[in-house]
Amino acid sequence: MDTISIIGIGNMLMCDEGFGVHVIHYLEENYIFPDFVRLVDCGTAGIYMAPFFEDADRVIIVDVVQVEDEAPGTVLSLRHGDMMACSIQSSMSPHQIGVLEILEICKLRGNIPQQVEFCLVVPEKLEPGLELSKTLASRVPEVAENIVEDLRSQGFQI
Repeated sequence: MDTISIIGIGNMLMCDEGFGVHVIHYLEENYIFPDFVRLVDCGTAGIYMAPFFEDADRVIIVDVVQVEDEAPGTVLSLRHGDMMACSIQSSMSPHQIGVLEILEICKLRGNIPQQVEFCLVVPEKLEPGLELSKTLASRVPEVAENIVEDLRSQGFQI
């Protein structure tokens, strides 16, 4: 059985920046996954996320992303190739290494997952604070259910 990692990325101290981590916590609290599906709260681990990518056949990354002309709360689902072709900012902080850079490092090391997907949401509030904006808080169950339904559609029991 292929290993699937669902990875939530974000800073829980910066309001909507913590969206990916909130989704992982929601999944942990509301679903039971088979052993080959790992839920990973990567927070702001940066380069230290690489082993979670390298040890999986399929990776689903949940994060926020700034996209010009998209309203806060907009949900985007992209594959790795789509992300590489877009001009989407993949790191929210100028000093943070982005997910795309980490994937390139994994590729150089010969350990890139077979399938990489991004579930991204446009943030509304990027300022110090522990709570998501109402807009993004309402997206947590929706994004979690989309991930679960995708896995169920492939025959996995969740």
